Amino acid sequence: MSVESPVITLVAGEPSGDDRGAGLARALRAGLGADLKLIGVGGPRMAEAGVTSLFDMSEISVFGLLEGLLAIPRVRRRAQEVARAAAREGADLVVLIDSWGFSWLAARALRRLAPGVRLVKYVAPQVWATRPGRARALAGLVDHLLVINSFEPPYFEAWGLPTTFVGNPALHMDFSSCDPADFRARHGIGAQAPVLLVLPGSRPGEVDRLLGPFEDAIRRLKTDHPGLQVVLPVADAVADRVRAAVAGWPFRVHVVDGEQEKREAMKASDLALACSGTVTLEVAQAGVPMVVAYRLGAVTYFVAKFLIRTPWVVLFNIAARDFVAPELIQGECNGPRLAAELDRRLRDPDLRRAQVAAQDAALDQVGRGGPDPSETAAKVILDMLSKDQPRLSSGT
Repeated sequence: MSVESPVITLVAGEPSGDDRGAGLARALRAGLGADLKLIGVGGPRMAEAGVTSLFDMSEISVFGLLEGLLAIPRVRRRAQEVARAAAREGADLVVLIDSWGFSWLAARALRRLAPGVRLVKYVAPQVWATRPGRARALAGLVDHLLVINSFEPPYFEAWGLPTTFVGNPALHMDFSSCDPADFRARHGIGAQAPVLLVLPGSRPGEVDRLLGPFEDAIRRLKTDHPGLQVVLPVADAVADRVRAAVAGWPFRVHVVDGEQEKREAMKASDLALACSGTVTLEVAQAGVPMVVAYRLGAVTYFVAKFLIRTPWVVLFNIAARDFVAPELIQGECNGPRLAAELDRRLRDPDLRRAQVAAQDAALDQVGRGGPDPSETAAKVILDMLSKDQPRLSSGT
């Protein structure tokens, strides 16, 4: 293992992983010093944190059965590329962030091409909801697992996999610098105008499947709520796709870019229409009631019905064991149903307040309020490295 210049490989395949990877990269550099070499795969946030990517993250960002099958040759090739680069650079440790399919392929390739490297999986497969056999498979492949949900360790420790709960970075979003009044003024939105926050996802497939019913729902809402303002923060990976789509909508959409603008948009909104995913935790922290929607490809959904063992999709709904926020999935994700749920909340401030309170209580059940996840994850990794070479822990 290298001593003078430690090498760590971080691999993320989607925007949420890019965020986690960026936080981890900064925490690792703080612990190991400026000489730390970070390579791997990530997006713009990991690049800002000093991670040199081997290729564009979108190459491995796939979701859905058919999309995944079509992408197998490319994803296998990229997994081999990650393993070869880790071996070539003499990586001391590799962190595979989320993206189960790619992580699995990359881990297997790493075990063949760089058998001595330590492997860490960051974010567990959701074995409590589907495919419990993945816990055993992962235990035979990686050295340590970092999980973001407090209830997950027993599922993997039962198979002998060292597992550490680090917390969810999405539960540590800082809204203290946000000024809702200033956001509204900058975008020409009246102080009393109702604002609908629209979050159509960060993957191309999500955007393509959700923007149609989202537009239909908003068009229906605008009939009864003509003053409704629509704000849509775009994820970097799908920004051009979203802008091109909403340019043809028959009403104005305030499209905003960047993390700070997204946070301010959340705080300035009265209600949200959100794609299921990490962003629902962020919206809940902002104190905004939401309607959650999702659509899978037809074949993927058919298969998923036989695999998923929970009636809920949203994490805080799972923790609360209740539909704290309504979930309109697949066939129910259509313009009339979405519009009806949104309309109920626009007309009833008491319903909005009750939902915000329930969402807030559910966030505590998910694990809000713990230590910084990036720092906790970095401490685990530093400890693993120090057991091989004590001087690494001090950055010398």
